[in-house]
Amino acid sequence: MIEAAESAGYTIKGILDISSRVGEKVLDYTIIGTDDDIFLYTEDCDFIVTLGFIKDASLRIHLHDKIEKAGGHLATVIASTAHISRYAKLGEGTVVLHQACINAGARVGKGCIINTFANIEHDTVIGDYCHISTGVMVNGDCKVGKNSFIGSHSVLINGIAICDKVIISADSFIRKNILKAGVYINNSTMSIL
Repeated sequence: MIEAAESAGYTIKGILDISSRVGEKVLDYTIIGTDDDIFLYTEDCDFIVTLGFIKDASLRIHLHDKIEKAGGHLATVIASTAHISRYAKLGEGTVVLHQACINAGARVGKGCIINTFANIEHDTVIGDYCHISTGVMVNGDCKVGKNSFIGSHSVLINGIAICDKVIISADSFIRKNILKAGVYINNSTMSIL
């Protein structure tokens, strides 16, 4: 996400992380504090939450809430090589990475990650705090519920509806609606131990 922010013209002041990492570098940027220091930067910085989808979206949501409660602003970052239709809408705090495409009439909620080479086709709705992974193809008129994850190289055919809190494994081909939260491979529910 650092390179996406750089390509979008952002100047990165530093990174906030856990206390044991303060002073370390990530790429060319120093970890300057912890998440408890957010309030120190709300006046002159926008924030990007770089934490992805780890089992669910709860940590990402927690950080977004913490930034908002401290009076901070969440940046919406669009990598310079991404294509966003002027007829598409993106929510606050969403990050669109390199070579991703979001077409006309698509609506992406707040706090989403649209990863490298992901394609969100026309009139699709992506709910808040979703992570659309690398190379995913979400065809037209689909609806992806909040707090969902779609694994790398998965395909949703036209008009698919997915409820909230769904995880779709990599390389899945989704041809039926998913109406129950859970983990899916090719529309089959899977138990994770």
